[in-house]
Amino acid sequence: MKRALAPALKTLALRIPAALAIPALAVPALLFAGTTRAADAPVVVTSIKPIHSLVSAIMQGVGEPELIVDGAASPHTYSMKPSNARALQEAKVVFWVGPNLEAFLEKPLEALGSNASVVELDNAPDLTKLPFREGGAFEPHDDAGHDSASADDPDRDHDHDHDHDAAKTGQDGGQAHHDDHEDHEHGHGAFDTHLWLDPMNAKAMAAVITTTLVAADPANALTYQANAKALDDRLTALDKEIAATVAPVKDKPFVVFHDAYQYFEHRYGIRVAGSITVSPETIPGAERVSEIHRKVGELGATCVFAEPQFEPRLVKVVTEGTRAKSGVLDPEAATLKAGPDLYFTLMRGIADSMKACLSSA
Repeated sequence: MKRALAPALKTLALRIPAALAIPALAVPALLFAGTTRAADAPVVVTSIKPIHSLVSAIMQGVGEPELIVDGAASPHTYSMKPSNARALQEAKVVFWVGPNLEAFLEKPLEALGSNASVVELDNAPDLTKLPFREGGAFEPHDDAGHDSASADDPDRDHDHDHDHDAAKTGQDGGQAHHDDHEDHEHGHGAFDTHLWLDPMNAKAMAAVITTTLVAADPANALTYQANAKALDDRLTALDKEIAATVAPVKDKPFVVFHDAYQYFEHRYGIRVAGSITVSPETIPGAERVSEIHRKVGELGATCVFAEPQFEPRLVKVVTEGTRAKSGVLDPEAATLKAGPDLYFTLMRGIADSMKACLSSA
């Protein structure tokens, strides 16, 4: 290898001005520095884009996590691919929300044995967890703008139909090995799993992610901790920004495709009139769509929001003949490129879409 490189390096040196020349021995080191760095990073796998974004932000400068549910796919309807199975087999750490959201991951994670640290982020300490709403949540939320927590007053008491003391989770730092999955409640009845739509929950999950990465890779602990501090500061600023964005329209009622925005509502005092379907796995029948169409008019909903990966035709049917406008919200980042900035683009996109549609209604 050295004999093969020597003539090329000598020729290269002759063509480069002396002031810019790189010592010959340094060139191989530069060529292979990136490879060494990547090899030192632990193999980390994440389930969905919002979680991948938080992990990516904390791992910047060390490595890049793998993502299972990529592109426009949804965890509600996802099926594992062979490449996903290979990634899990090689993983040192796996981050997922939990079996109530990514049910397709439960059995593959059980098959890992003790090869990886599996971290269920819905067990993170200090999470706010809200009960899953049955029946489409179509009754008017008269108290939505008054008793919900806001970014300006996050410690305010709440008067909702959920028990906030019970909703705060976790003494185990969010780490739950797959052998303990049998102790969890399964199905949608336990709690709403779109936890990341509250930046304070993102902070709580980021804290567990940081602790886990530091334990798995102590050599890069300082980088993880510095990145986590920067992420926390950005989340604080984002929270204030979103509160200001939606403040002018938060009292205007609207309807969403599926009941995914409860944490966003709760954080910013948004008034959601209801949803077309409680869960995107279940498409409503003609009778349900007709009922929703009637209630959209009765409730005075100003906007009905579709989602990019689900049937937009239903939204057109629901709004036909009413004064309601239509828009698009993307709670799972189906249309966004994965990466450390995705979470911020996702949250700003929801706030901006709500403001744009509701302001014009």
